Amino acid sequence: MKQKLLSATILLSVCLASCKEAVLSQQQIDYSVQTVAETDVTLTESYSASIRGRQDIEIYPQVSGTIQCVCVKEGEKVRRGQQLFVIDRVPYESALRTAVANVHAAEAQVETARITYESKQELFRQNVISEFDLSTTRNALAVAKASLEQARAEETNARNSLSYTEVKSPADGVVGTIPYRVGALVGPTSAQPLTTVADNSEMYVYFSMSENRLQELVMRYGSLDRTIENIPAVRLRMNNGTLYAEEGRIESISGVLNAETGSGSLRAVFPNPNRMLFSGGTGNVVIPQLLKNAIAIPQEATYELQDKIFVYRIIDGKAVATRIEVSPIHDGVNYTVTKGLAAGDVIVTTGIGLLNDGDEIKINDNAGGNV
Repeated sequence: MKQKLLSATILLSVCLASCKEAVLSQQQIDYSVQTVAETDVTLTESYSASIRGRQDIEIYPQVSGTIQCVCVKEGEKVRRGQQLFVIDRVPYESALRTAVANVHAAEAQVETARITYESKQELFRQNVISEFDLSTTRNALAVAKASLEQARAEETNARNSLSYTEVKSPADGVVGTIPYRVGALVGPTSAQPLTTVADNSEMYVYFSMSENRLQELVMRYGSLDRTIENIPAVRLRMNNGTLYAEEGRIESISGVLNAETGSGSLRAVFPNPNRMLFSGGTGNVVIPQLLKNAIAIPQEATYELQDKIFVYRIIDGKAVATRIEVSPIHDGVNYTVTKGLAAGDVIVTTGIGLLNDGDEIKINDNAGGNV
């Protein structure tokens, strides 16, 4: 019995000693604080994006034949109207000569029919032939004229076909892959285009934004058109993690949401003077957001409880747990407070994990500071 009492006494002594040490430790802790003040805060939000050239034009031949000459190289910059390929011209030159000959023959037939008709008119005035004979020659002249128009149309088609043997660039841009070489048989129904001309002087960057975020933007600026006009310039973080040097602008916002994802499509345009961006690439659009007279606090000064965010305000020397609301957009270091704090409030910034609501604390004046 005495041994049991002795053990209980020792255990109680250890507990009292531990509690005394904890109290002493609590009293020895210094806390850093921050006086909240209003300031201008720039937040950024990032969206995955795909990059496309202003124009990616697939070049197909408009006539069939074998390639006689490849006039450009892959990756070469070309101008509108510059010759890219030459297709065998011989059959089309022959077809043009035939068409021209047919036009000459039709012109001769028209002239013959006109002379016949004019002579028939004179004979009709002299009552030598009937009106039927005159009408027949008039109709023959009309048929000859129609044949001439048909021959001229065939000549135009033949000239166009001949001109199509010289495949030219429809726009300024850069030549893509060339799957065909000299001697290859190509045509309008070829499985692959002769090449692709990408106009990448400016690049289109496409990304999506949630319906709620789009509505927030439109409500802030007043309308969809004003949103496009007034939204700040955007940046592009390339796939390798570097920030693209040129700023871009949002050029269009789709008025139709994707029913499956509930998001809307946006298009930003970026200048590409040094051809740093490639059509088909990916990256992230970074959109800045300036908040005036906002309150920013360190994230380390907060704690979460049941998905709610709290800070400790200092009121009469005691730590008072205070719930706050913050902007969903942040940089991972600071929160922008939208509700729960006001300028002049003092909050604890370090050691909050050791605090309880209502604890009296000693402030470390050297560690504190103002926003």
